[in-house]
Amino acid sequence: MSKVIRRSPIIKGWSSLDEIVVRHPDESTWRRTVEHHGVSSAVLPYDEDRKTCILVSMPRPAVLLAEQGAHLLELPAGMVDDEESYEAAARREALEEAGLQLGELELVVKLWTMPGLSTERVAIFLAPYATQDRIAAGGGIEEENEQIVVHELTLSFLGRLAVSGTLEDGKTLIAAQALMLKRPELFK
Repeated sequence: MSKVIRRSPIIKGWSSLDEIVVRHPDESTWRRTVEHHGVSSAVLPYDEDRKTCILVSMPRPAVLLAEQGAHLLELPAGMVDDEESYEAAARREALEEAGLQLGELELVVKLWTMPGLSTERVAIFLAPYATQDRIAAGGGIEEENEQIVVHELTLSFLGRLAVSGTLEDGKTLIAAQALMLKRPELFK
């Protein structure tokens, strides 16, 4: 089995980079740069009665670098804090980013976002909500200055975005497809 034999920090910060040396069973080695910033949670809140969902958008530096002016529609999501569960993080982010107080969460998957580059693993959830669960405006925590915009979309529109290939955020596409498979009647 291959194993890490050396880890050398390159950058420490919100996101950290290490140079990793891996030894394979045949004794050959290779070097890679690996990014770390922790594990995260994301949630697709959906209203069964009104057939809507809540997504957010915000400036993403990497997306802006690649395509100036591009904004993605995304699930409310964020990092799991120390000692916090994936579920607690999903509920916290839904409240901070979308102003939603969520109850029941249904796990879709815990997946590696970019296994060739990053140690990040994200838990993706589905969560029903109702109008009375929207208890705040959302938009993120003021001191984080994330510039979050909250979008309430119809599920039929979300489905069209998913099927047409215009829903470009991977975790959002996975959550939308999961909901489409589990609850197709919500997309009519």
